[in-house]
Amino acid sequence: MDTGNTDWNTGTYGQAALEDRCAPRQRVNIPATLRPSGERGFKTVLTDLSLGGFCANSMQQMFPGNRCWLTLQGMEALQADVIWWDSGRVGCAFATLLSPIVHDNILARYRGDSVFRRA
Repeated sequence: MDTGNTDWNTGTYGQAALEDRCAPRQRVNIPATLRPSGERGFKTVLTDLSLGGFCANSMQQMFPGNRCWLTLQGMEALQADVIWWDSGRVGCAFATLLSPIVHDNILARYRGDSVFRRA
């Protein structure tokens, strides 16, 4: 029976986000391009990255619930949803969680620490 109440913890993203909170958010400084749905992309810098999402600079206002695409050099665009925007920063959740291997490879590329997970 649908009571009309929604609890974000019961949704697919909510469950993943709860799991993701157990994973460390890595502070980063990674140049990227962010493209909101239906708009032109713009240059940005990621300030943190996790398996479930990212935070980036965004002087362009973005609205929660809107779709966007994040592109890092040498990678295909990653689909995400805007979760929040506040005074020039945006927090987004990936539509599909990053694999730990992809996550570690991104960190290694930009940190040069050669951290790779074995499959």
